[in-house]
Amino acid sequence: FFVTSTREGRDLPLGNPKPPNSSDFPLTPDSSYLPIFITFPPQSICMKSLFPFLLFCVVSMSVNAQVNAALFRFPDVSTTQIVFTYANDLWLVPKTGGTAIRMSAATGVEAFPKFSPDGSQIAFTGNYDGNADVYLIPAKGGIPKRLTFHSWPDRVTNWLPNGDQILFASGRESEKERYSQLYTISPKGGQATKLPLAYGEFASYSADGKKMALVFRSEAFRTWKRYRGGDVADIYIYDFEKQSSENISGKVDAGEEFPMWSGNFIYFLSDQGAEKRMNLWKYDVTTKQRKQITQYKDTDVHFPSLSKDEIVYENGGKLYLLSLKTEQSKEVPVQLISDQITLKPRIELADKNLENVTISPDGNRVIVEARGDIFTIPAEFGFVKNLSQSSEFAERDPAWSPDGKYVAFWSDRSGEYELWLKSLDKVEPDKKLSNYGPGFRYHLYWSHDSKKLAFIDKAAKIRIIEIATSKTVDVDQALSWTHGNLQGFTCSWSPDDRWLAYHRDMPNQHNAAFIYDTKSSKTTQITSGYYDCSNPIFDPEGKYIYVVTNQSFQPTYSDIDNTFIYTNTNQIAAISLLDSIPSLTAPKNDKVEVKADTTAKKDDSKKDDAKKGDKKSDEAKVDKKPVNIDLVNIENRMVLLPIRAASYFALSAIPGKIMFMKGPPTGAAPGARSSLRYYDID
Repeated sequence: FFVTSTREGRDLPLGNPKPPNSSDFPLTPDSSYLPIFITFPPQSICMKSLFPFLLFCVVSMSVNAQVNAALFRFPDVSTTQIVFTYANDLWLVPKTGGTAIRMSAATGVEAFPKFSPDGSQIAFTGNYDGNADVYLIPAKGGIPKRLTFHSWPDRVTNWLPNGDQILFASGRESEKERYSQLYTISPKGGQATKLPLAYGEFASYSADGKKMALVFRSEAFRTWKRYRGGDVADIYIYDFEKQSSENISGKVDAGEEFPMWSGNFIYFLSDQGAEKRMNLWKYDVTTKQRKQITQYKDTDVHFPSLSKDEIVYENGGKLYLLSLKTEQSKEVPVQLISDQITLKPRIELADKNLENVTISPDGNRVIVEARGDIFTIPAEFGFVKNLSQSSEFAERDPAWSPDGKYVAFWSDRSGEYELWLKSLDKVEPDKKLSNYGPGFRYHLYWSHDSKKLAFIDKAAKIRIIEIATSKTVDVDQALSWTHGNLQGFTCSWSPDDRWLAYHRDMPNQHNAAFIYDTKSSKTTQITSGYYDCSNPIFDPEGKYIYVVTNQSFQPTYSDIDNTFIYTNTNQIAAISLLDSIPSLTAPKNDKVEVKADTTAKKDDSKKDDAKKGDKKSDEAKVDKKPVNIDLVNIENRMVLLPIRAASYFALSAIPGKIMFMKGPPTGAAPGARSSLRYYDID
């Protein structure tokens, strides 16, 4: 700091003998502070009052230069330092906390760092050359040394107690991607050695190296919570000399993993406690007693790691240090000095990320979602327009209203995904239609009159919202659908917008078709669920509902074993909405037309001319005819259309035709693509 007065030669004792300039202090990439020049008026200055101000400037600069970050992952602790992953790079911080130093800056991910027993080296999994391999770097910094060169990923797990070998997990010989095996490799490099274990994910050696606590399976990389199924992780103690193992979690109905062996205790994670969260526990190898150490209720403990006296772990994105002696935890305050490059605005190509495409009512443009923004793209001529221009928010599932005036979409600009409406014919702010709160919602389906929208949410609730009033009506709820089913949900409005046709799952895991009456607010199941039925759609004239149903059973016998498989079971069926409407497969009879006299023809031609003049208005009137449905025994009127069974999806209808996609049949050559087909009703 340099403090000078405006009167030449009256520098305060803190100052330089001459007025400083920027050339006196060249900035270097590792500069932590910048010089500040403060000029005071010529009146006398009290140094006692000046000192607090200078101290404030120093502290302010230090704080402003640092990032109060979170989401620290995969920590490990030595006697003096903690290493962890943040923003896909390795960082080092004193064990007491403070400003972290970046250890790596590769374009790939560096993760799972582990200090050597003496704390001088760090083994980690890094992706410098296109594959996740084991690397070694001095704890004081240096060039990372690659130790493994296999094409399969290798995940660093631990060190041997004597520091002679690094333990890592890999699926290189497992033949399947669903499990890993354990290997060791010297810090000097060379050939990896496979341990005599069929499976292994995370492990820790006893002090003498004769035993190992390990898990054969792990749920660490899954989103499951409170899992109690057959794939639950158990901790085993393996004796290398006796070649025997003991399951210390076998009597516990909980997931337990990340074993850490220290003296006579094995520390580990378990959600056995009343909190049903992953907390730290310890197991006494001699007495076989267990004890819970931490009691987190809201968030799980992740990726704990052990040193001689402490365990470091992540909870809620922060780092904590647990003393083995007192069994008390304290947060490790961490600040980062970073350019936060991932938060810097940048230009990205979006042409490879197009999804949720909707055609405009006149077919001149399409609206798409790409990287959280909404674009309209011309069919042939014109420019691409970004409708949302909101990179800081995510807009999803745009839907063009049938009248062409609006685009409806989901946006998290308010903090949660809510329904918004953008006017295309007026310059006005977007309108927020809903206040559903937390949760995710899926594709939007407009009614023909542009007054209602139907959709399904993450709770599998099928809902309708009225645009004018923002009133939402719950229609139905699927039983066990997950994201894939919800993402593929479709529904269809009747031409008069009174009825909504959709499908959902049944207790027997089949799908059944349903119709919801907006007038009476009643739902009717129109197929029994005995056969799977999906994708119901109304025809434009309001006479039929078309569905995809699995009713073709042509078994194929396996060449290898005594097994039948049933493929290409989809057929397209039509259901007459009224008893009086003939089936689409009803027999037809050609008739001979009797010619009328000339006078009648002239009169008829005049009528025809009048009709032609009003063709457009007549077509509009057809759309508004009320659709009536005989709901009693409606499934009895279902007929299978004479279309060969295959893999069909994405039904739609235009006057006189049924449109659908035909997927590649089972056993098709690699690269086979779906095709657009139609069935001519007339």
